[in-house]
Parts: sequence; C-alpha cells; structure tokens
Amino acid sequence: MASEEQESTIGPILGRVPSGVFILVAGNDSGQQTGMLASWVQQASFEPPQVTVAVNQSRYLNEWLTDGSAVTLNQVAKGDGVLFKHFGKGFEPDENAFDDVETETGTTGLPLLKAAMASMEGTVRGAIESGDHVIYLVEITSATAHQAPEEFDPFVHIRKNGFNY
Repeated sequence: MASEEQESTIGPILGRVPSGVFILVAGNDSGQQTGMLASWVQQASFEPPQVTVAVNQSRYLNEWLTDGSAVTLNQVAKGDGVLFKHFGKGFEPDENAFDDVETETGTTGLPLLKAAMASMEGTVRGAIESGDHVIYLVEITSATAHQAPEEFDPFVHIRKNGFNY
C-alpha cells in the first residue's frame, strides 16, 4: 500500500503515463464470452507482434486467460462514449456483455466490436503476477481495421493519480 507521501509525490507523475483504451474480449471453456475495459495495453515485441495486457487480480477473467487462449483487443476511439461506458460498468460471467453492441465474429470465434477503430486478435503466450495485476503476453495473429488507420484518433487515458484508475 502506498504511503501518503508516495501518493502525493509519485501519484500525480505516475498517473500521467499515457495508456490506450481497449475492450479486452475473452471466452472460457464453457462457451461464455465477455468484454472488459482495459487501459494498460502496450506493444511488447515486433517479431512476433506482441502486446502486454494488465488485468486486476480481482477480475474473474483471469481464470479465462490461460496460456493458449484466444483474446480480442478492440481499440477505442477518442471521444467514444458508447464502448467506454458500456464496458466500463463490468459484467458478471453469466451476463451478455454484447447486448446492444454491434459485433462480427473474428477468426478466433470471439466478437470484434464494430464501433472500435480496430480489433486485434491474439493468443495468450504467458502471464506474470505484478502486484495487484496480472500481466498477460498476447501474440497478435490478425487485425481488422473498422475505419481507415490513417484516420485513427485513439482514446488515451491519463489519470490524475497513479495509484487508482
């Protein structure tokens, strides 16, 4: 737990580290699928193309993100109020996270969100516990642009304090 001094000195600076906003989509062995707001996604490798995704340890989704499992990362556009609000509220495992969201089925069988700028499909290649989060390494296997990439204006998350969302 951060001390009051750390929160006042480190927090305002750490919170200004920019991160993109994505909707992470995953499924489980029972055929359930869900999506969650993910703002700690970072490219990690050129060859093969890989990203890291941090998920809070308290999320049930960690049970679904096993080595070899498929995921989709849907990049949210700046000013988007629909996907951010919809997936920001969170879903229980038995809730349909995709009600009122236009999707198409990707190559992995998981939904791609058509309101996103783009969707990247991939496979979990490993994980490491990191404090209160688990960091997943995801190899990107395909990508779909839902608009022209040169027109992308991604939603970038800047926090007031580096010790909370």
